[in-house]
Amino acid sequence: MPSPSEAFGSPELLHASSSRLLIVDIQEKLVSALSVATRDRLVSNCRFLVDGATLFGVPVTATEQYPQGLGPTVAPLAERIHERPSKKRFSALECTGWPTAANTVDDRFQIVVAGMESHICLLQTVLDLLAAGYQTTVVADCIAARSELDHQTAIHRMANSGATITTAEAVLFEWCESADVPEFKRLSALVKSRTQ
Repeated sequence: MPSPSEAFGSPELLHASSSRLLIVDIQEKLVSALSVATRDRLVSNCRFLVDGATLFGVPVTATEQYPQGLGPTVAPLAERIHERPSKKRFSALECTGWPTAANTVDDRFQIVVAGMESHICLLQTVLDLLAAGYQTTVVADCIAARSELDHQTAIHRMANSGATITTAEAVLFEWCESADVPEFKRLSALVKSRTQ
């Protein structure tokens, strides 16, 4: 059942009660192929996003593409995410076991997506989520690829296909909804610690 703010707010806004966070393939060997600056940004921003999801009770799943060869999820995320199914398909949707959005039993029809690489596993996952009827949001500061052209082209394609493109901080404040909720102070502290 929607909260009062959901009943009157934009259907484009994310809500913690209807969201899931999916972290796609942020694994040791994949991350090591990125530039140091990109790697640090990606892991730091994803950690911030996962901590925010935990604060608001949003379920988090991370996937691992062929972990025997590409290694596990990087430690700062693995220690925060317990559900990490492995896969060989580039799209992560199948390995999550999620039904189509119309058949969800928990009303979590909004999927927030982060990870890598933007133009391969992430892109194919997003397109499959959209085809399955999910309201799909891509967190632009929490995705990466080795090539900037591949990365930017993938963002354009996902947006043109119907995904919403936003940032980690925007996601967390949409989940928070109001400065009146108890989580707001903890969110403010999380944001402040991110900039220090």
